[in-house]
Amino acid sequence: MEPSAREPLVRKASSSYRTFPQSALKRLDKEYLQSLHNKRLYLAAFAAVLGNFSFGFALVYPSPVIPTLEAHPSPALRLDQHTASWFGSVFTLGAAVGGLSAMLLNDRLGRKLSIMFSALPSAVGYALMAGAQGIGMLLLGRVLTGYAGGVTSASIPVYISEISHPGVRGLLGACPQIMAVLGSLVLYVLGKYLRLVLDWRWLAVAGEVPVLTMIVLLCFMPNSPRFLLSQGKDDEALGSLCWLRGKDTDYAREYEQIKDSVRKQSQRISCAEIKDPFIYKPILIAVGMRFLQQLSGVTCILVYLQSIFKKTSVILKPEYDAALVGLVRLFSVAIAAVSMDKAGRKILLFVSAGIMLASSLTMGVYIHFMPASQNGTIANKTLESSANLPAEPINYITLIPLLATMFFIMGYAMGWGPITWLLMSEILPLKARGVASGLCVVVSWLTAFTLTQFFLRVVEAFGLEVPFLFFAVLCAGNILFTGCCVPETKGRSLEQIEAFFRTGRRSFMR
Repeated sequence: MEPSAREPLVRKASSSYRTFPQSALKRLDKEYLQSLHNKRLYLAAFAAVLGNFSFGFALVYPSPVIPTLEAHPSPALRLDQHTASWFGSVFTLGAAVGGLSAMLLNDRLGRKLSIMFSALPSAVGYALMAGAQGIGMLLLGRVLTGYAGGVTSASIPVYISEISHPGVRGLLGACPQIMAVLGSLVLYVLGKYLRLVLDWRWLAVAGEVPVLTMIVLLCFMPNSPRFLLSQGKDDEALGSLCWLRGKDTDYAREYEQIKDSVRKQSQRISCAEIKDPFIYKPILIAVGMRFLQQLSGVTCILVYLQSIFKKTSVILKPEYDAALVGLVRLFSVAIAAVSMDKAGRKILLFVSAGIMLASSLTMGVYIHFMPASQNGTIANKTLESSANLPAEPINYITLIPLLATMFFIMGYAMGWGPITWLLMSEILPLKARGVASGLCVVVSWLTAFTLTQFFLRVVEAFGLEVPFLFFAVLCAGNILFTGCCVPETKGRSLEQIEAFFRTGRRSFMR
């Protein structure tokens, strides 16, 4: 198309998306955001992220349960080293399958119904673990709760981004990560104190509570206006937006913008359209971020946290170290939630990757140069065997691995934890959002499963410092990827972000 022929389209798009710095439109946007009533929006977001709470709870469920089952009097339920490893890791395989199925569920059922659907396998999985009579029931329960987690991981961020407005999307976009961390902390607390008075099965019963609460609350919440418009349900979409924004606000203006964006896109993505930069660029960015997020090593560190602390002979008891790291993680995600809409996404990603790089490098160098008598590291021993090493005398230099791990988790929770989920839901085009979000979850959990399986083998063959130095190199790659590929989406509507990828004009993001 000739430049002269393109100019009217550009002017029309700029008017439709309100992206050029026109003072009148900026003033109207600011006044509109200030007039919105967010109570119902927050309620809808809370109902959805209860699925992430359940996800975080289920992810670390084996932590307090495995020690109990390893000493269980019944041979049918007693775990050995092989079955215990599968009991811990099979969750990620279920999550990968859940993310794969979410590619269809998000576009067929919609975002809200997909989240509600996840409650069924989750409830059945917890019931199987609560009433388990053998290891097979335990593993099946883990697979089902993992499957539910994979569905919610792909559906909840998309649902929240589509019901939110630019003024609070960063805050609400961090809520899934906050609730997942909170769910893990609650599980640790219950695992430490509930087992003192009740059987371990009650932990699974407790996991049913957020699942049932979520499905009851979501029955009263609206579906995503963008999804409803994509299904041709204009009246329902208008009613949904009215409920979320408030009747006395100028929501009709926002509705027309959303409708205009949806109208420009077909219902389903075709193979030919994948070649369009508008489609493949945001998908590659989202998938790349999920891949690099896991390659940074966070899942390995969280899964083997207590074993790493035992191997490095940290002064405090490993279970207290793990709880301390969990509190730091929750605090850091909260910082990200309140700063994403102020500082911006990219600056937090840079800071996050920089902290993770320094922490991983510190950990690797410390383990490499400290004598085995001080850090408890023996290159040819696995993490499991390190648990049997004799206690080392107190040495305050062993605080270094604890502090390095705390800073690593803090850096991850400030940026590459919550922002990768938020950006995934922001930059993916509507016609590919359901499929691509599921693809992101599949890539994420398959990468996590592969790393957790090979982590122990690498430690046994080369020593604990090698994976940490590898993580440091990958964190440096995260910085380069952020600078070269990730757009800044702070304060931008989903329509503005789509216009940027569609046209390539950076003025749409100013």
